[in-house]
Amino acid sequence: MVHETRLRRRPDGAPYNRHVDATARHLRLLTETIAAVNSTLDLQEVLELVASKVADALQTDACFVYLYDEKTGELVLRATFGSRVDEMTRRPRMRPGEGITGTAAAERAPVMIPAKAHLDPRFKEFPNLKESQYESILAVPILAREKLEGALNVRTQEPRAFTEAEIELLVAIASQVAQTIEHAKLYAQAQRRVHELEALARISEAVSESLYLEESLAAIVKTTVESTHATGAAIMLEDGRVAWPEGRAGAHAVRMPLRWRGRTIGELVVDRDTSFTDHDRQLLEAIASQAAVALEHGRMALRGVLAQEIHHRVKNNLQTVASLLRLQARAENVDPAKALGDSVNRILAIAAVHEVLTEHREDDVELDELIDRLRAMLVQGLVVGKEVTATLDPVSLAGQRATSLALVFTELFGNALEHGGDRVSITLAGRDGSVVLAIADDGAGMRAAADGTGLSIVRALVNDELGGELTLVDDGGLRAEVRFPARHGRDDDANPDS
Repeated sequence: MVHETRLRRRPDGAPYNRHVDATARHLRLLTETIAAVNSTLDLQEVLELVASKVADALQTDACFVYLYDEKTGELVLRATFGSRVDEMTRRPRMRPGEGITGTAAAERAPVMIPAKAHLDPRFKEFPNLKESQYESILAVPILAREKLEGALNVRTQEPRAFTEAEIELLVAIASQVAQTIEHAKLYAQAQRRVHELEALARISEAVSESLYLEESLAAIVKTTVESTHATGAAIMLEDGRVAWPEGRAGAHAVRMPLRWRGRTIGELVVDRDTSFTDHDRQLLEAIASQAAVALEHGRMALRGVLAQEIHHRVKNNLQTVASLLRLQARAENVDPAKALGDSVNRILAIAAVHEVLTEHREDDVELDELIDRLRAMLVQGLVVGKEVTATLDPVSLAGQRATSLALVFTELFGNALEHGGDRVSITLAGRDGSVVLAIADDGAGMRAAADGTGLSIVRALVNDELGGELTLVDDGGLRAEVRFPARHGRDDDANPDS
């Protein structure tokens, strides 16, 4: 009996050849996989496509793609298919030579274990990656011109011995994918650089547009939050003060020193709910450098403005002192010692105003604080047994007018201490847009208020500088009351030489 052997044919009538068909299928899978992977330059998207397309091409239950980090010398799991990594845990990492996939990367060759892969002595277990459920593993390196770019493996839950053709297919896919990964990494680096330059450009623009240090640093903090997707940021000065805070604290924080010519002048503190990458830190270093420059330049500008302002105040004060000394020199029949003492008190009054202005770096002076200082200065060591009371309401006055009022107070209070009785009272109040300063004593009254150099100075200052009026009342002693408007037309003058 003769048995007839028939050649199996495909639906199109062509002879069927299992080897040829498998090769054609693998070629088609290789082409489709590479086409899909090459459809994007986004690195994470590339890696996720590799994981899904490779698992599909080889009909496996899972695929894990590792990327090689040259800085740490580790393979870092970046994409998976068929299994997930707990997002709240650290990414699995291994060095080349560790684990089955690390062995394939170190040896630059495929490693295949058809069954019980988790029992292999090279197996490396990660608590947050359930690999022990898989029986087989095929791992291959991802090489770009012999340069290690990463490694990948495919897994099956049932035992499976991968064929030589399947191994070759995975090696071919990995070889082609390596070029795409390399290009995607370069693209990612370029994108990060563009992002950094855009952030720094925004910071430079904000700094250059603002004339004030506070606005510049506030703009830097705001741009830092936006550029790094941070929850909050702040600049801390070297004295420990927190300045220009923005947003809220996060789970992770980075502190970047602000350095100027080798000296730390502050810190840039940035918070975020997610951890900061090396690229984030590089950007923050650049931002911190910009912030240090803005901070120091702003301080230099402020010091320059303050120096100019102080110079202007000192010049005006010296001119006032000179005028007072010339007026004192024209007085006749004056005790030289008393004249010298009066001049010293006037100069100290001017110095007190200058000190208050310098301490607070403001244009206005709190009169209650100023008068209290002058009171303590004039009483200390000069008069014994005098009872001095003061009722001082909070009143502010422009610096130049405060100098005039300080001289007025010094003359009137000094007269009360010298010619009054045992008690002297001081009252400062703001009433209906005016300021009222009253000094009363229980002494000889109007007889002690004879016109002299001191009273001439008071009248001139009250009329010409304060735009007010002086009233002297004999009321069981002498009551001197000065009333003047809280605001004066010359307060708003912009002439620096006035």
